[in-house]
Amino acid sequence: MKKRIAIFGSTGSIGTQALDVIANNADKFEVEILTAYSNETLLIEQAKKFNPNAVVIVNENKYNAVKDALASTHTKVFAGEKALEEVACFDTYDMMLAAIVGFAGLKSTLKAIETGKAIALANKETLVVAGDIVMQKAVEKRVPVIPVDSEHSAIFQCLVGETRNKIEKVVLTASGGPFLGKKPNFLVNVKKEHALQHPNWNMGAKISVDSATLMNKGLEMIEAKWLFNLQPAQIQVIIHPQSVIHSMVQFEDGSIKAQMGLPDMKLPIQYALAFPQRIPSSFPRYDFTRSSSLHFEQPDIKTFRNLALAGEALHRGGNTACVMNAANEIAVYGFLRNRIGFLDMTELVERAMHKIHFIENPTLEEYFESDAEARNFAASLINL
Repeated sequence: MKKRIAIFGSTGSIGTQALDVIANNADKFEVEILTAYSNETLLIEQAKKFNPNAVVIVNENKYNAVKDALASTHTKVFAGEKALEEVACFDTYDMMLAAIVGFAGLKSTLKAIETGKAIALANKETLVVAGDIVMQKAVEKRVPVIPVDSEHSAIFQCLVGETRNKIEKVVLTASGGPFLGKKPNFLVNVKKEHALQHPNWNMGAKISVDSATLMNKGLEMIEAKWLFNLQPAQIQVIIHPQSVIHSMVQFEDGSIKAQMGLPDMKLPIQYALAFPQRIPSSFPRYDFTRSSSLHFEQPDIKTFRNLALAGEALHRGGNTACVMNAANEIAVYGFLRNRIGFLDMTELVERAMHKIHFIENPTLEEYFESDAEARNFAASLINL
């Protein structure tokens, strides 16, 4: 039987690539649910091609346009943020691809876990914000959480068959983004069009900016803690500009496993959707006979201080990562709208982390309150 997939965030970079994977493996997968925030044109196009049972357009002003366009199909149309949670509880799908960008993906992912659905997790913020609650719920419901981020997919793949073997550390690789080697006197003049030009990966605007500031790698450190039950000292970040080794695991005997491949998000997406099987693909292959060298270096955390801030959040715990993530989302929003400069984003995040009240063991409600408080504070600093 085909695996029925619900794609939450189908019009984003991960969602569109996932649909390409599904289209190329129509004998193995079918689309059950699609959701989008406000891109009704692409959502309608996707729904007509894949004939899902249901679609959600979060922006309620776009509801009539989607409903009218799909009136001649069997697809049910819903609108609003609450609809995301309601549709996540449907029993008509097998796996959720959680690809909504940012904090907005948390509630629907939790609902899917509570109803026993397998999760292909592309939304790292879900674990950054409330990883303790999310993973505890997944354990209680015996729900697999399979990472889609290339780095965490790499670690996950390296750990297959190693259940009983102790991890000494994991090594998350980072390309360094478009500003590798640059110093603050250069970065102060960076514009959004420069930050969006990632050298290796084709990603959405938010993740591209996070990659340029190294916040993306900081978020991945925190995500790795929860996904693989690690201590902060077991997580290392290394710069690897070629993005061929996606991450590594070192075991207590000193042996290191690395997962390699050309930088293409369709590979970890397909791996997560098909797990535990590997299925054939036509993705480009890495050619060792044509490679020059693979380079590694320490990250420059004095220049790219977001990585140091994420390390602080990782060690401190509590609601610190939630506050950091919320402030960062506002900072990136402001940067993409030319309201603040590139280096100002880090300053804003740091101020929020030191301003918002620390809670050592937050409830889910307190996570939401911390998120809102941090967003309001960050927005007040740039007059949003």
